[in-house]
Amino acid sequence: MIKSVNKYQVSEIFTNEQKVVYTIPRYQREYTWSTSQWEELFDDLHENEPGYFLGSIICIDLSTDAIKTRNLEVVDGQQRLTTLSLLFAALYPQLQKLEANDDSVQDELSTLRKRLILKDSKNVMRLTPQKQNNNLEDYVTVINKIGLVSTADKVQNAGNRKIVRAYRYFEKRIDALIEGVNKKEILFDLLNKVYEACLVKIEVGSHSDAYTLFETLNNRGAPLTAVDLIKNKLLSQLEKSDAGNIEHHFEEWNQLITQLGDDYSIQERFFRQYFNAFKNELATPFKSEDSKSDPLTSIATKSNLILIYEKLISKDPKDFLNKLHAASNCYSQILAIEPNLKNPRLERAFKNIDHVQAAPAYVLLMHLILLKDKYALSDTHILKITSLLVSFFVRRNVTDTPPTRAITRLFMKIIDQLHGLKSDEVYTSVLDQLKAESASDEIFREKLAGSIYEENPGIARFILCYLAEKAMTLENNVDLWIQDGKQYRWTIEHIFPQGQNIPQSWIDMIAEGNQVQASDYQKEHVHKLGNLTITAYNSSLGNKSFIEKRDRTNKDNRPIGFKNKLILNAELENAEAWTIPQIEDRTGRLVDQVMSEFDINGLKTSP
Repeated sequence: MIKSVNKYQVSEIFTNEQKVVYTIPRYQREYTWSTSQWEELFDDLHENEPGYFLGSIICIDLSTDAIKTRNLEVVDGQQRLTTLSLLFAALYPQLQKLEANDDSVQDELSTLRKRLILKDSKNVMRLTPQKQNNNLEDYVTVINKIGLVSTADKVQNAGNRKIVRAYRYFEKRIDALIEGVNKKEILFDLLNKVYEACLVKIEVGSHSDAYTLFETLNNRGAPLTAVDLIKNKLLSQLEKSDAGNIEHHFEEWNQLITQLGDDYSIQERFFRQYFNAFKNELATPFKSEDSKSDPLTSIATKSNLILIYEKLISKDPKDFLNKLHAASNCYSQILAIEPNLKNPRLERAFKNIDHVQAAPAYVLLMHLILLKDKYALSDTHILKITSLLVSFFVRRNVTDTPPTRAITRLFMKIIDQLHGLKSDEVYTSVLDQLKAESASDEIFREKLAGSIYEENPGIARFILCYLAEKAMTLENNVDLWIQDGKQYRWTIEHIFPQGQNIPQSWIDMIAEGNQVQASDYQKEHVHKLGNLTITAYNSSLGNKSFIEKRDRTNKDNRPIGFKNKLILNAELENAEAWTIPQIEDRTGRLVDQVMSEFDINGLKTSP
């Protein structure tokens, strides 16, 4: 809920009268602004007329007593507020150098002091930065340097970090600005422009309200993500309940995130899938409460994720963090981020889950792996269930059955049906439920025999890579999933080219010189499984003739065409031509192989 939205001058944000302080949670990002942002802010304030708009900040009111100091937690806008505060700090000693008996100067000094330190206080700062990378210590060092904080330990290497560097930057800019005469006038003019600059301050009631705003506001700087806000809420609760160990909990959180990798989309998906995997257990303590509007009765989505986690965290944040940490370690195993030296077969199976784009299955896998003892599952059971999931998703991604919107609910339903089952019974239950939702063999075969590349190039590539890898040995093993940047090095090659301008050599071979017939053949057959292979040299083959593609070599005379020894190209290696009957024949054989490799309906209901 938004409590208030108001446009304020900076002088009202950093009021010199009210007892208002701004706290940046220690778990937020560290101060990251650098020279380009400092320069932009200073120039914007100095060169524009008073009233310049600086953007918006979002705060949560943490106060519980209306009479005491209002403590506003800054959830967005810390870079801006910290920088403005450092600019104030750089201006303060410049005012002190002016005429000491000038009443206007003394009044200005008193006002500026109270924008940095609460009125009638020696050590309560208006702004409290977070602690990462010594931000708070460095800020106290600056405020101590100008004489407004009476106690400050000496901080090592503060001058090399951004808080002190920002202060020194503003010192130099102000020194250059007031060279010569009229120092007082220039300083007062700059202060006036800073004071009259405007910010929109939005006060909200919770972190979930703040996240909702982030999706609609475009502030300077990077807004906090859902994962950031979950972290802030969790560690904020831990600071209240277990303050003595907050640094340990902070480190535990960092390990949790590190296990998930740097990709934010994966991190956010983990938090959604963790709830969906353990919804029944997680929601149990809340079942006595009103369930009509309870987010814990829903599937976790991007839009309700913060609401769900705010509620979960409120019960027992320490225990919850421990469980999240264990779950992220499990998730990391499923993602195969680190080699699984104990069970390389299981690692390969997990990689196939990723390659076949079966991420929704992580809900089930995480549930089963974390509760292996409860279900009496061995690694062999997990391996067989993982292989079953690969087969299910090959069929699903070829046939679009079941629809995408139903998949998460399917795996949550499967989990619900596992209650009380053990060992082989778990496998049987999963198999039976996947069978019930999977497309029939007839539909699967029909889709496989059609223009599969046109329908879904991703699943076409997975099938080709899977078949090629299955025949590899240690001597001829090739990583077909290696990437150059974000692109796979090994890509699909259409044997009969797919481009509109069919080369004459192919028209002659495919349609005996009949261009119209060649175009018709192309429309019907070019995207079929039998006309596809994979190569790391797609651009080198392109529209070349079949013989040129077959015999292509690189500068070291190594085969890079159809003689590259992949099992997929075995029949192409010695072929003298490529015709429609050959495409149809190869399609049929590959379809049969795929039907066998990814069978579900013919599987027995025990591992």
